[in-house]
Amino acid sequence: MAEGSDRRQAAAAGPDQRVRITHMTSYQYDRAVTLGPHRLMLRPRESREHRLLAFDLDISPTARVDWSHDVAGNAVASTTFETPSDTLTIQARTVMELCAPAWPVFPIAASAISYPFLYAADDWTDLGALAVPQYVDATGRLSDWVEGFVMSRPTDTLSLLKDLSNGVAARIAYESRETEGTQGPLETLDRGRGSCRDFAVLFTEAARTLGFGARLVSGYLYDPAGDQLGSAAAGSTHAWAEVFVPGAGWIPFDPTNRAVGSANLIPVAVARNIQQILPIAGSFAGADVDRPVMDVVVKVEDL
Repeated sequence: MAEGSDRRQAAAAGPDQRVRITHMTSYQYDRAVTLGPHRLMLRPRESREHRLLAFDLDISPTARVDWSHDVAGNAVASTTFETPSDTLTIQARTVMELCAPAWPVFPIAASAISYPFLYAADDWTDLGALAVPQYVDATGRLSDWVEGFVMSRPTDTLSLLKDLSNGVAARIAYESRETEGTQGPLETLDRGRGSCRDFAVLFTEAARTLGFGARLVSGYLYDPAGDQLGSAAAGSTHAWAEVFVPGAGWIPFDPTNRAVGSANLIPVAVARNIQQILPIAGSFAGADVDRPVMDVVVKVEDL
């Protein structure tokens, strides 16, 4: 019976799509520096909707690479360098097969179809901090805003989450921002604009405020039609969120594009806090060295 269900879902999704992802980051220093340890999160997560067919990681200067998985199951490459250098280049090349349906159906458990609902004791324990707001909301401004999406109690759970995702997109104007850092949810509401990671943080915090377990996701946006916000050419790096709903499990929400499901999303890492899933984090040391010039090139191409 499960096999038949898988076949029906695959038929609804249409033929699987293979894509090649090239993600290159380079740093140029004004003189040779000592490169400290770097933490890389560039290898996509695998699932029945995302099949990893090939992955290669090239680093210059030569580095020792040790692989591990963090507490959330993300693949982490820890690198150490032996020789000083005035450049650092990190290139990841990936081939993925995408199998997610364009119109997903989520088998939500009967106990969770209507909001509010109670998580099972084990789920609640395991969700832990993922179900607790992370940002200070001393005057209840975010709570008041979120309550505006709850039409009644009880109300349909999936409809509420969709309304919340669409509400973020309606309230916040998208802007491409290359500067480091992410806005807090109240800052995003105040400014009325933000990048995809700001959208994701606001939606995640709003969902947690309502008592949902939610986590942030970093990865790539696959956009062959070129009509998605936050995309360049056929794709780019992207950030979104997932909410845990009993029966359905982790449901992806992309508030930037008012989308539900994984049809256009390739996850690399998930975490409680957006700072935990930076693609590259590291350090360098050197006397009188200015901030390096960084260049990032990401391509997501059909195969």
